[in-house]
Amino acid sequence: MTTKALEGIRVLDMTHVQSGPSATQLMAWLGADVVKLEAPAGDITRTQLRDIPDADSLYFTMLNSNKRSITLNTKTERGKQLLTELIRRSDVMVENFGPGAVDRMGFTWDRIREINPRIVYASIKGFGDGPYTAFKAYEVVAQAMGGSMATTGFEDGPPMATGAQIGDSGTGIHAVAAVLAALLQRTRTGRGQRVNVAMQHAVLNLCRVKLRDQQRLAHGPLAEYPNEDFGDEVPRSGNASGGGQPGWAVRCAPGGPNDYVYVIVQPAGWQPLTRLIGRPELADDPEWSTPQARLPKLAKMFQLIEEWTSTRPKWEVLERLNAENIPCGPILSTREIIEDSSLAANEMVVEVEHPERGSYVTVGNPLKLSDSPVEITASPLLGEHNAEIYVGELGLGDEELRLLQSTGVI
Repeated sequence: MTTKALEGIRVLDMTHVQSGPSATQLMAWLGADVVKLEAPAGDITRTQLRDIPDADSLYFTMLNSNKRSITLNTKTERGKQLLTELIRRSDVMVENFGPGAVDRMGFTWDRIREINPRIVYASIKGFGDGPYTAFKAYEVVAQAMGGSMATTGFEDGPPMATGAQIGDSGTGIHAVAAVLAALLQRTRTGRGQRVNVAMQHAVLNLCRVKLRDQQRLAHGPLAEYPNEDFGDEVPRSGNASGGGQPGWAVRCAPGGPNDYVYVIVQPAGWQPLTRLIGRPELADDPEWSTPQARLPKLAKMFQLIEEWTSTRPKWEVLERLNAENIPCGPILSTREIIEDSSLAANEMVVEVEHPERGSYVTVGNPLKLSDSPVEITASPLLGEHNAEIYVGELGLGDEELRLLQSTGVI
């Protein structure tokens, strides 16, 4: 019988919104028993951006699949006692409250490891220690302060946020890596440890190539950028690849908002490209034949390519370029992604049945382990597993459970 990678690991999930839930959902997909502890009112995202009245929103369901849900008012004395017992029985505890919130509940790191010396206690915050510590953190705030916005967009436009949630879900992935490392280290030391991950730090880690380019600026303009002017900071460079091989998004027919193909021009691809675009003479023209010759006129090069692509649908362009082994990819809209049969076949776009909202589509597990299969299950209803955990696992009686409900403890 196949077991899952994190089977037997209990995660006490005290997270909300996106950065924390994205981390604990990954651990649930890997087989951990993730117990989502919510205030009696529930995670705020259950009601945010609702598309169906009185049902958990897609915002919540798409970040909390494969978990169990219990409710607990940790401000009450009995709530603190129950939280203590939950900590004692957990391998991992994850929270993303504001700085110091869990400490103010009476659960400092010293207290937590006194309760359970083997626990891995992970916190996701906006920022590290310093002048930004108390700042409120949101997705785009993290992008702004981690180097992403300053380097995204076109040089004649304002800073731009990316649609990829690198501040929230990107930090969640970093947190999972840290937690798994701590669990592995525990197998050698027998001790848990404290894990801290900051959203600003995670975004910065994802923007490291821009810090590479900041230092390269000291030695002159960045030739692979399409920009004409360079100051003392890395400029916004539109759709430039930012790597060793130039790339750009070129327009295709019929000219809709996502009728584009992203094309990379490698040295070996130049000759077949010139044939495709009807300019074979450029293959041997010394003004165009080498990467060094083409770098000063990247805009003109991609304009020549676009004159060809703009007369053809992106799927034809994709087929013709791939036939010549030229790196490329169509710009896929959210609709195209949700309808993509290959993503469905790879279980990256999956359909899930929910007891309140019916069937909905969500993102599947991107981590494919041969011995740890994943079935995406619906997110839990608020407090759905109260009886299962408080009575079945912590040993409370049915009468006490009813009392806890009537007094607002759960």
